[in-house]
Amino acid sequence: MYRVDITADLNDEDETGYVWTFLDEARDPGQIKPGAIVVAGDQDAAAVCEVIDLAPAGDGTIVHLRLLPGLVEDYRALVERALAS
Repeated sequence: MYRVDITADLNDEDETGYVWTFLDEARDPGQIKPGAIVVAGDQDAAAVCEVIDLAPAGDGTIVHLRLLPGLVEDYRALVERALAS
């Protein structure tokens, strides 16, 4: 089970070629900024992503995400190694 930063359908790409979702799907919209690394998806399927941009769309804001390679667990191991003293 994953706790994601922003809910997204990881198979839903738009004409940009990036996964997209709406900013109001974020737990903390203030953390969703271009260049930020986030966990996206849902509690059953998640991926580490880079926020590419935020685009105004009607009454909301679309967030474009670039899926990063590897599993969420791979990044956890990387962070744990980096923080080890």
